[in-house]
Amino acid sequence: MSQKDRVLQYLKSGSILTRLNAWDKLGVIEAPARIHELRSEGHMIQSTRKQVLNRYGETVTIAEWYLPREQV
Repeated sequence: MSQKDRVLQYLKSGSILTRLNAWDKLGVIEAPARIHELRSEGHMIQSTRKQVLNRYGETVTIAEWYLPREQV
């Protein structure tokens, strides 16, 4: 199974993907590239921005990707 397929399957399960959990759960380092490929194929992947603290206690913004409920 390709990285792109793993990302799509994960999103279709109703889970939210971030760059951080993409590596941990799916072994995908370049999650934004896989999201771009899937969107270019017509998948209606949505995104939001979320502020989190990094390991140094600094506030950073990350993207969260998900599929709308009607596509899960």
